[in-house]
Amino acid sequence: MVSLFSVVLTFIAIILIPGLLISRRLSVPFSIRNILRFIKLAASQNDGEEERNEKRYGTMGEKEKRGGLPKHVAIILDGNRRWSQKRGLGTSDGHKAGARRVMENAKDCFAMGINTVSLFAFSTENWARPEDEVNGLMSLFEENFRSELPFFQRDKIKISVIGNRTKIPQSLLGLIRETEEATKSYEGKHLILAIDYSGKFDILQACKSLAEKAKNGVIQVEDIDESVIDKELMTNCSDFPNPDLLIRTSGEQRISNFFLWQSAYTELYFPNVLWPDFGEAEYLQALTWYQQRQRRFGRRV
Repeated sequence: MVSLFSVVLTFIAIILIPGLLISRRLSVPFSIRNILRFIKLAASQNDGEEERNEKRYGTMGEKEKRGGLPKHVAIILDGNRRWSQKRGLGTSDGHKAGARRVMENAKDCFAMGINTVSLFAFSTENWARPEDEVNGLMSLFEENFRSELPFFQRDKIKISVIGNRTKIPQSLLGLIRETEEATKSYEGKHLILAIDYSGKFDILQACKSLAEKAKNGVIQVEDIDESVIDKELMTNCSDFPNPDLLIRTSGEQRISNFFLWQSAYTELYFPNVLWPDFGEAEYLQALTWYQQRQRRFGRRV
């Protein structure tokens, strides 16, 4: 059974998006951001109907199987350097364009009612890149933490940074701590930035923590299960630690050591679009694709 949300998305693809060109000529205030707000309203109205269907037909209703919005979207930001090379620009220009895209897409996610957005901003393996590129990225992180804090506070967005902090410059660490402290009480909008993050390291540090607790008698070995490990991972900062949808831009089809444990049942989407070009329309396409997925979680549907 096709949900109202899917019908709305199809309507946008066929009718509304072409109308953008007409609206520009007529000076009509017609933007995809307004469309997103309309979809959110339609989805919220549809929730009540789907909940009634679940009561009538069972707990595994249409909303769970198909048509629901993801609560947690994770994104691997790939393609900044290729974007700059195609335009004859420097590597730093590509990273700056990518940073601008980060905030634009985060705003769109939260406007849709998505609770958690996780961004793979800098992997542990990225330290092997040229020194000037790494230093430029650290400076860019500092610049954005400074400039975006007022926005985070105004829109009440909680910020969490996950990863190994031992190599991060002290100046950047100070800004990270300041931002996390200033936004820690906010609920409903959570932006997680993975900086010097590795999925393997995340699992390793969780295992070490549990081993230490078992050694000290804080926990019994037989009590360790998946839920206990979940609480030891760095994503324990989120109410929704496991992403529903993971997007990797640029066309590469791998997750590159990101959220290895958390992505067991995540829907993986690989658009052939470089990250700085991944705008509102591309994000809508990703959501449309997600809407069409039938999530089984290992069960037969």
